[in-house]
Amino acid sequence: VNRELALYGFGAVARAVHKLAQGFGMKTFAYDPFIPKEAIAAGGATPVESIPELFTHQYVSLHVPLTDETKESINKELLMKMPKGGTLINTARHEVVHEGQILEVFKEKPDFCYLSDVAPKNSEEIKAFLGDKYMKRAIFTTKKMGAQTLEANNNAGVAAANQIVDFFEKGVTKFQLNPFPSDESPSKKAKTA
Repeated sequence: VNRELALYGFGAVARAVHKLAQGFGMKTFAYDPFIPKEAIAAGGATPVESIPELFTHQYVSLHVPLTDETKESINKELLMKMPKGGTLINTARHEVVHEGQILEVFKEKPDFCYLSDVAPKNSEEIKAFLGDKYMKRAIFTTKKMGAQTLEANNNAGVAAANQIVDFFEKGVTKFQLNPFPSDESPSKKAKTA
């Protein structure tokens, strides 16, 4: 309660995070250059005017793609604007954060926290600097969930299409979760359907 979460980007994932935050009684703010302010407000978040304005809130969660404009755009200047106990949550691409400056922020803001689902290239330096405060002020997972990459989604789609074709053409039920309710064979069901 009385916590504020700012979302950089307001796509599907950010909207889901917004709903979770509301469940905890958090006020949410969002900036997305591709979504009209009216749509952000209709989604329940308070739209902000600019990226720097996001960093006036205690928690900032990144939900932006890696582009020329977003690469290393989250830098020391923005992070130093965060209030006491400010926390950056990065579930976007790690390249969006200026990794060369993140260590400087840790050194100059002893209350700054950083959570990322991909370890930055200088994570060992950060761990060494933070010492026993690592996993309190900085939490990095070992690798990003690959199931949500474009390649993984394309591969899953191709596999599903092949399974459907095999079922209708050959009656293959290798990946069937629930058995058919009668003794009728799957290939006969497929051919008569």
